Amino acid sequence: MRSLMPQLSRRQFLQTTAVTAGLATFAGTPARAEERQFQHGVASGDPTATSAILWTRLTPIPDATPGSGLGPDSPVTWEVSPTPDFASITRSGTVITSAASDHTVHAHATGLSPSTRYFYRFISSTGEVSPVGRTQTTSLVDAPLPHLRFALASCANWEAGFFAAYGDIARRADAGELEMLIFLGDYIYEYATGMFAGKDGVVRPHQPLHETITLEHYRTRYGHYRSDNHLQAAHAALPWIVMWDDHESANNSNREGAQNHSADEGSWVDRQNAARQVFLEWMPIRQEDTLYRSFTFGDLATLSLLDLRSFRDPAPSQQQWLEGQRADTMMGSQQFEWLKSNVEHTTTTWNIIGSSVMFAPMAITGQPLFQIPEPIPANLDQWDGYSRERDRLLAVLADFATPTLFLSGDIHSEWANAIRFNGREIGVEAVCSSITSANVNDFAKLPEDNPVSLQAEQVIRANSSHVRHVDLDAHGYATVNLTQDGAHMVWHRVADLSLPDSEVAPAIALEWKPGVGFTT
Repeated sequence: MRSLMPQLSRRQFLQTTAVTAGLATFAGTPARAEERQFQHGVASGDPTATSAILWTRLTPIPDATPGSGLGPDSPVTWEVSPTPDFASITRSGTVITSAASDHTVHAHATGLSPSTRYFYRFISSTGEVSPVGRTQTTSLVDAPLPHLRFALASCANWEAGFFAAYGDIARRADAGELEMLIFLGDYIYEYATGMFAGKDGVVRPHQPLHETITLEHYRTRYGHYRSDNHLQAAHAALPWIVMWDDHESANNSNREGAQNHSADEGSWVDRQNAARQVFLEWMPIRQEDTLYRSFTFGDLATLSLLDLRSFRDPAPSQQQWLEGQRADTMMGSQQFEWLKSNVEHTTTTWNIIGSSVMFAPMAITGQPLFQIPEPIPANLDQWDGYSRERDRLLAVLADFATPTLFLSGDIHSEWANAIRFNGREIGVEAVCSSITSANVNDFAKLPEDNPVSLQAEQVIRANSSHVRHVDLDAHGYATVNLTQDGAHMVWHRVADLSLPDSEVAPAIALEWKPGVGFTT
């Protein structure tokens, strides 16, 4: 393990990592106050070798006059260009948006060239031009690809702090260090104000102040999040591949309900449907029947992005688990067979599996206790609560020589885990910390690297030989440089969530190679 922070003096740390108001370039410039119609910026996502989804929202104008194009059905033109000045237009089109989609715009730009960076923008019927975004297509299937560089992020609670991590992602994308962002859930939090803030309390209140339950509640919450300049910059700077987790609907959600949903809040099905609709409206995502989907990056990697909330059985309680009552499925049979087929038919060097919750075991104890034949899991909402299905998936992965890189989030802490089956190391897992959401030291109202956290990390490492790195206190995101030979992973940390432009710096770097394991 290589720690990057101690190599920098504090002055160097501040000089090299400060995210200032000037970080936004053409690709990351947020909507200005006088821009009345594109107040939520632009975004792109779900890239393929020849296409990308382009997104914006046409902010309604209350005093729009008849015939202005700003009424119930509003036309929006989109343009794609190889240069930021739009001297030539590669592709263009018009999309009609309305209140039915919360005035959001999804343009499917097709006919693009593989492995190419493009710029895009939107123009309203009154001639207002949106901020400029930048996107990038992937390589053709089986085309030689030496590396894939991406950011990994999850868990952004508006009230717990400012989104400096997103600003740093935008800066790195502007510098050509990143090609895409894989976001693994908890883009918003559904709680009422103050219910899930960090150790600094409510750094900034979200809207609405009450819990989000209805369609309009979720739309308001997403709109408020997307007013953040750093988040707008990150969306504009590079394409996103996004999946939801639980807080886009309600905490610890499953197909039957959620821990944070009660009978007096109405139908769970209605709430889940509303949450899903708004997620699709506000994300640059393919508008398809299933959220789980796959991506291919040349001959290097196949990404299977899993939806682990829509089909899962309710997780067992600790008592149920101790009594041998285990949940059967997290993915559902159809999604499991889809993933199995992806693994069996991949021709790339790597399998990547995007799992919103941690895949590797995280046990309270490292050894079985009394008559219990295995260590007791600490969190049954992640794969530990669905260990039978995890074993079925591991058996599938172990049948093939292709190594697997798991990408995970959810637990607001940094982890690097070796993935093992029957004594053989078949892959690696990178777990990113939270953008802002509270973690161990926040809940305990303690500073980072306090004795409680350090002791907990030591116990985890002592009892779990597969855990190569764990940090329970940090906030930030991770980056991965995937090559034909290995996965180089770096965890980037935000110094102070209470500062809008906090310094952000790389802290820990690790590399994992197939057949070798962790090398640094």
